[in-house]
Amino acid sequence: MGRQNRSTNAASQGKQHFSHPHILKLVNPADQAKTLTCNACEQPDNNSNRPFYGCNSCQYFLHENCFNAPRFLVHSSHPSHPLTLLQIPTYSSRSYTCKACGSAGNGFCFSCACCEFDIHLQCASCPSSILVDKHPHQLGLHFGSPYEDKSVEYVCDMCTVIMNRDEWLYYCAGCDFGSHLKCAISSPEVGVFPKQQCPIPNPSPSRNPNATLEMINAANEAHEQILAAQIGAQIAARGREACLDLVGPPRRYSYY
Repeated sequence: MGRQNRSTNAASQGKQHFSHPHILKLVNPADQAKTLTCNACEQPDNNSNRPFYGCNSCQYFLHENCFNAPRFLVHSSHPSHPLTLLQIPTYSSRSYTCKACGSAGNGFCFSCACCEFDIHLQCASCPSSILVDKHPHQLGLHFGSPYEDKSVEYVCDMCTVIMNRDEWLYYCAGCDFGSHLKCAISSPEVGVFPKQQCPIPNPSPSRNPNATLEMINAANEAHEQILAAQIGAQIAARGREACLDLVGPPRRYSYY
């Protein structure tokens, strides 16, 4: 009984999240005077009564799923590098364009700084296949044009709008039926992420458990230092770019 009470008290006291300096406590949206909007995915509650963690004094709220999003993510849409969860985009505009759906974002994103690859949290958790009411077969998730000839234009079979060939889509190859993410999933939300989150050394069966834990922590710390250095270099480069633009015509830059 004592352990159970301590656990209950700990839950009521809330949890710390890297994105906010104060403890965030569970909030019932139904008890709030206005509709809550998640600072991570920028989506409102919409009367679904999904659990929130929040700081009422700062009016800072996170869906429970967004609160529990991993800090690192190995995603098949960008296999060359792991993605890092960022609270604020590193670009001078403080916004980003999602590579998955093509829409702008100002909240959290999974990002690869060296490739300028950014995706919404909800896009990162899109299921690999889905059923929609306008097609009898499962649609598979594609990270760009499903056609061998990448110059071919195609339209969304649900909204009839020409689709961007670089954005993700759901597609049935047998019927040549394709759909925007937002058309296939009317109200996307953060859900299940791929299980691989951060490179971890394979422990030997005979290895001391404490030593294994130290190796995991060291790998995570080194990975964060590398990503921080990449982001710092990118910000510095953009600062130099802004200075050059002040004394001359605007230029076009590439980052590697």
